Amino acid sequence: MKKKGPVFRKYDQNQPMLLPPSYDELIPENHPVRVVNEVIERIDISGIERGYKGGGASSYHPRMLLKVLVYAYLRNIYSSRKMEQALKENIHFMWLSSGAKPDHNTINDFRGKRLSGELEKVFSEVVQLLAGEGVLSLKEAVLDGTKIEANANRYTFVWGKTVKGNRERIKEQLKQLWAYVEKLYEDEEQTPNEPDFEAMDPEAVERAIEEINEALKDKETDPKTRQKLRYAKKNWPKKLAEYEEKEKLLNGRNSYSKTDPDATFMRMKEDHLGNGQLKPAYNVQASTEGHYILNYTLAQTPADTSALKDHIESYLKKYGGAPESLTADAGYGSEENYEYLGERGITGFVKYNWFHKDVTDKKRREDPFLSDNLRYDEETDTLYCPAGKPMDYIGDKERTSAGGYLQRSRLYKAVNCRGCPMRGPCHKAEGDRVVERNFNLIKHRRRARELLESEEGIEKRKKRMTVEAVFGNIKQNKGFRRFNLRGIEKVTTEMGLIAIAHNLQRFSKARFA
Repeated sequence: MKKKGPVFRKYDQNQPMLLPPSYDELIPENHPVRVVNEVIERIDISGIERGYKGGGASSYHPRMLLKVLVYAYLRNIYSSRKMEQALKENIHFMWLSSGAKPDHNTINDFRGKRLSGELEKVFSEVVQLLAGEGVLSLKEAVLDGTKIEANANRYTFVWGKTVKGNRERIKEQLKQLWAYVEKLYEDEEQTPNEPDFEAMDPEAVERAIEEINEALKDKETDPKTRQKLRYAKKNWPKKLAEYEEKEKLLNGRNSYSKTDPDATFMRMKEDHLGNGQLKPAYNVQASTEGHYILNYTLAQTPADTSALKDHIESYLKKYGGAPESLTADAGYGSEENYEYLGERGITGFVKYNWFHKDVTDKKRREDPFLSDNLRYDEETDTLYCPAGKPMDYIGDKERTSAGGYLQRSRLYKAVNCRGCPMRGPCHKAEGDRVVERNFNLIKHRRRARELLESEEGIEKRKKRMTVEAVFGNIKQNKGFRRFNLRGIEKVTTEMGLIAIAHNLQRFSKARFA
């Protein structure tokens, strides 16, 4: 019996169709692109529309461009050129744009300029729409931060310490030049008045150099000193103007990138040991609920501590009210933050630095020499040393945080530690032991521990890892580890796009599960 050959289905590329299919017929009902289309259709984008001027040639509709951008970020497409290509080749993009084909310049202009200052409102509209669908709640939030690399050269940077050191070097060299003047005048009764070396601005330095030159006008001067003064007159005022400009860009930061001055050099945890290199980056703060992003802000400093207040203020601006509770790790557990959360009426399930040691380390809790464990009599304001002797109150100590918050501590000094039999384990430094007590911070930490150890607090702590899962999805699954735009305004816009895309992708999965 003869073996039958393979049978192939017939296809004919030239076969005409009486009724050509529409784009809509080719897209499944449960496809994420339909969710993007539906949600963006329902939100108010009048703020974006107002940015367009009347007259001239017609523009692509901002709602269509917004749909294309959000869906592109949902599909891990971040390049405007690849978006342009998708609008010509991908049926989902063609359906969203109704066949329109804006080029990459139009897409990039819309993303970088038209959405600037407006996307945060769009994001909050999307979040409130999802809250109305019952998939998330705005009443509780989990906050954490992650660093995302900036679109900047990794090797062109300015360090704050270097700028400060260069200013001080000019100041010291000016003082040395004046010391030379004083040496020439040491045998004379009339010595010129010393210039002001504290005002280190270009004009003041220029005046100081002129005064030194004037003082040396009729004196026999070392040629090298004359040469140095000529160099100083030509270069130092210009250099100081440059340093002033750099300090304005630094704005209290320790560094910035020359190719994106808003980016700060931060240590990136890129390997399993967390030994990443210093790279220009932004500290992205995100508050989440049930794996949805409720709010995002960008900080230009690596520490999370100083970012909490701005993040909550942004939350208030977006939604008109703060969350009822906030859960966060020890990176946010400062006196300033506890105080701020209390003022805003937010229940803070926020750890402090050694919370876990206080809970699990019995030896620490019972250590009689630990300053936190020393007995304190509130009525008499008396602190007792481990030997049971009262310590003398010797004054207060004040510190001001980078955010301007004033911390006050009381200082207590032990009496005659030299003859105490407990001196060895209690106090190894010279002199009598001095203990610093910040009673306001102690009160806040005690309250935080009570909340964190309650049944509700234990549940909140379990949920804290949800924000880590969100960051993992953005960085690993979506491959978004580096911004494509430059400048904090544009980077904030791009973070908004990735946040909207993340939320709609999760919403799509929940809807069609």
